[in-house]
Amino acid sequence: MTADGVPRLPPLALTMGEPAGIGGDICLAAWSRRAEGIPPFFAIDDPARLAALAERLGLAVPIHTISAPAEAAEAFSKALPVLPQPLAHAVVAGRPDPANAATVAAAIERAVRLVMAGEAAAVVTNPIHKQAMYEGGFRFPGHTEFLAELVGLGGREVMMLACPGLRVVPVTVHVALAEAVRSLTTAAIVAAGRTTAAALGRDFAIASPRLAVAGLNPHAGEGGAMGGEEAEIIAPAVAQLRAEGIDAFGPLPPDTLFHTAARAGYDAVLCMYHDQALIPLKTIDFDRGVNITLGLPFVRTSPDHGTACDLAGSGTASPTSLMAALTTAAVIAANRQGAA
Repeated sequence: MTADGVPRLPPLALTMGEPAGIGGDICLAAWSRRAEGIPPFFAIDDPARLAALAERLGLAVPIHTISAPAEAAEAFSKALPVLPQPLAHAVVAGRPDPANAATVAAAIERAVRLVMAGEAAAVVTNPIHKQAMYEGGFRFPGHTEFLAELVGLGGREVMMLACPGLRVVPVTVHVALAEAVRSLTTAAIVAAGRTTAAALGRDFAIASPRLAVAGLNPHAGEGGAMGGEEAEIIAPAVAQLRAEGIDAFGPLPPDTLFHTAARAGYDAVLCMYHDQALIPLKTIDFDRGVNITLGLPFVRTSPDHGTACDLAGSGTASPTSLMAALTTAAVIAANRQGAA
């Protein structure tokens, strides 16, 4: 407990992500800016790698190796706590090595085990390099699917992207646009809507969440003149959500959903495909976007950007999105604890 009686959360678990990318850079930079209100976290990473990177970047970041997450809270104010996850091969900045893919995956799996055991408050994942992971034997499309599989909930995960002023949920995610259109179903929209509404209540403390539902086609199909998916797939999903007591409305023309006045009328948007969700969010606030996985029994967030291998080791990568991911993870974990 804190002095005012608020339950104290365990530290957050931050995974290494692609070691040849900017994960290490922004981890060190975020710790350097801890005075800005960053919640305590520990990195699951190779301590020697981080120490060498800090020296290269000219950052005065002492590395404190820990043997358990419980040691992180006390160490955090003076040093970056690191739970060792040694790399198989030496890292060259900007050059992902598939030989390290197993270690990257092991760090993610370790973080999940720790949060499920109550030793960490949430999992915060640094970006992975998917091609290097695939070449190293990783069989999942991305983080989200891997995390769900680790707890036996594959297929139930939902990706939310959030920034101040906007939350979006793509119903179809990492598939080609043509496949997204083919695979869009009423059941998938309803499932995403249920999970999103429940998360807005539990994770964001929104008592009566309101969901806007985007159309798929220009002008939401223009009464069928530009496509029939709105009438045949999306409108029935909205009707089902409303029948279940969820305040959902649509389908709405996607091109008028994201301006300032429109955003005041909902708490999240169900989008039909990846870029319909991510383009407006990254345009509105690229630096503070956060990726949040809904539908899991633990809290997971991530910066809403990639590995940026071209910036690795340069000291120019911004930690702002990672800092937002850390803060968001702590807020959600506190909300879940308060609702328990």
